Amino acid sequence: MIILLKSDADQKTVTDLKEWLSRRDISIESAYAFGSEVIKLEGDLDKIDFSLIKRFDCVASITKTRDSYKFASRHNYPDDTVIRIGDLTIGGGMFNVIAGPCSVESSEQIKEIAESVKASGASILRGGAFKPRTSPYAFQGLKSRGIEKLIEAKKLTGMPIVSEIVDISALPFFDHVDIIQVGARNMQNFELLKELGHTRKPILLKRGPANTIEEFLMSAEYILAGGNTNVILCERGVRTFENMTRNTLDIASVPLLKKLTHLPVFADPSHSSGRADIVPNLALACCAAGADGVMVEVHNDPVNAFSDGAQSITPSAFRDMMIKVKEICPILGKTVQC
Repeated sequence: MIILLKSDADQKTVTDLKEWLSRRDISIESAYAFGSEVIKLEGDLDKIDFSLIKRFDCVASITKTRDSYKFASRHNYPDDTVIRIGDLTIGGGMFNVIAGPCSVESSEQIKEIAESVKASGASILRGGAFKPRTSPYAFQGLKSRGIEKLIEAKKLTGMPIVSEIVDISALPFFDHVDIIQVGARNMQNFELLKELGHTRKPILLKRGPANTIEEFLMSAEYILAGGNTNVILCERGVRTFENMTRNTLDIASVPLLKKLTHLPVFADPSHSSGRADIVPNLALACCAAGADGVMVEVHNDPVNAFSDGAQSITPSAFRDMMIKVKEICPILGKTVQC
């Protein structure tokens, strides 16, 4: 951390600042550059509230010299994190496709979709049981019964399953869920993230629609700092001025995250667009951008879906998409895990 002081800084204020810093158990080193004094800080800087430093009138600017997300940083951990769930590998050159309905509606529905997406090449089955919805009158999911039906589909197909948790009190229902999803609305639910850090289950963390990439990585840091190293990041679109899509897919975040962190990076073209007609092409774009996988919503009857039917592609459209995914991945040096 570098603190640049003002060229006309009052010396008493400078002394007060240095004394304040010295009480924080960090190393302080002064130098001069461009006619101003520069203070270099080293040590455990995470415990310092840098907004307080700005209250000293002598401070011109503060510059970070290292990542605040120390466990998520590729600088500190250069090797890619590889997550294994049984015979399934996430990261490490493998490309995984998560597919399934937004909501689990019935045993017949989830089983039919599970069998169809597996036949087309999906490696992980998704299905919402606990549904956080914008409207309190919208379908809220089957809750624990939805998890039970998702587990039935898992037993039928052998596919690992992922479902969203909305409250830590529901954690006991996720004993047989392979990947716990933290949705965009809960990306900064820090108490939930800290509790999930105490588990060892893989956590699929979605980026919030109004959050920066650094905030996204700091949320992952909460889980990692708790000891759970099995974190998967998922870009799902951010809110912009554009209203022809549900959100705007931040495709640039995929290669950027791959540079900044060692964690696997997925993307969700369904939630980012809200339009089934462009989901397959967006999925291919995510693949080409270097993602380790995509999450796609698939429904056998989108018009009558309990939730998010507009962005759900049909099993036949998913099959066509997977044909192209399997053509693109080898060009990029990735292997599609089926």
